[in-house]
Amino acid sequence: MPSPALQPLGKAESWRITTYYTAVQSFHGGKPKAVRGCPELHCKWGKTPLGAYPEDFLKIIQTEGSGRITGGPQRGRYLNWSSSTGWWLDDTTRDSTARPLKAWSSAAADRDVITRGRRFRILDCGKDWKGRPVPSRVCDRFRAATWTVTDLFRPGYGGEHHADVYIGEETGPDFTKSPYYTTLRKATIAGS
Repeated sequence: MPSPALQPLGKAESWRITTYYTAVQSFHGGKPKAVRGCPELHCKWGKTPLGAYPEDFLKIIQTEGSGRITGGPQRGRYLNWSSSTGWWLDDTTRDSTARPLKAWSSAAADRDVITRGRRFRILDCGKDWKGRPVPSRVCDRFRAATWTVTDLFRPGYGGEHHADVYIGEETGPDFTKSPYYTTLRKATIAGS
């Protein structure tokens, strides 16, 4: 059976697509800072000691949501953060409903714009955050992915015509300089 045709979502060239990723401890420094939280999923504002981690790593986790631990007794696990539950240790990265995130597949959006479970593709990348054309190889990677909205922004956070796409773990110490860690402005998307 053929797949359903893609339907435009919003106006052409009206989307802002941001990216998020999982931090990797070994790429970050700073003074070690002790963290308290939950030693497992499904706990809020725990007080259990979870270890000490570089300040830079913790700061990024509080922005991006998760980080893979590469040293110490929790090596191989993930330290996650949510403003509604605090810190917790886990075996993977997760969205707000506790489903594992999938690189180049998971996305978040405002529920009034794209509902949870809706799939979409980026048809045109528009311009980068500096207003320049997005390099072809970068745009091709974004266009090749099929994104599924698995997470919803807190009301008022995402905004109309904004989606946030998950691009996986950082691959080096200067990951935020990667062409894939970007904002696509005036992008065009379609969904099925």
